[in-house]
Amino acid sequence: MSNALKLTVPEGQPFIDTEREFDFPVEDVFRAHKDPALITQWLGPRGLKMEMDHYDFRTGGSYSYVHTGPDGVAYKFNGVFHVVRENEFAIQTFEFEGYPDVVSLEFMTFEDLGNGRCRLRGHSVYPSQEARDGMAQSGMEGGMTEGYERLDELLSSAKV
Repeated sequence: MSNALKLTVPEGQPFIDTEREFDFPVEDVFRAHKDPALITQWLGPRGLKMEMDHYDFRTGGSYSYVHTGPDGVAYKFNGVFHVVRENEFAIQTFEFEGYPDVVSLEFMTFEDLGNGRCRLRGHSVYPSQEARDGMAQSGMEGGMTEGYERLDELLSSAKV
């Protein structure tokens, strides 16, 4: 699997766009975003332990989880799922509790490419340019790249 993450951080705009192709059907990639037991196996960078408080990937649902690094430092995240359309689309909020009052609005589009492949597009909007710049400089690209590599490994393992 050598599908690279494409991250676009436009100058002077408070948003970040992402795009990643997967060599798996859209239904499998969507299910890996929906099922909390699967989410804990791939979301985030390698080397972090993930504990799920709750994860309800449906319109009106919410989530809360903690990633803990090998150094024992915990990073807590939460949000609300505003719209979820099966195998197609989701809109959610995203908040890192280390930066309270900075909430992004994230759009995810799951696109069927045929032949058992799909594309996941993301569009994240931030409340300020400063918040967007902070996210772009946080190691987001590396964390997403590793998470999607882990997702490829999970989907390849037939555990899904």
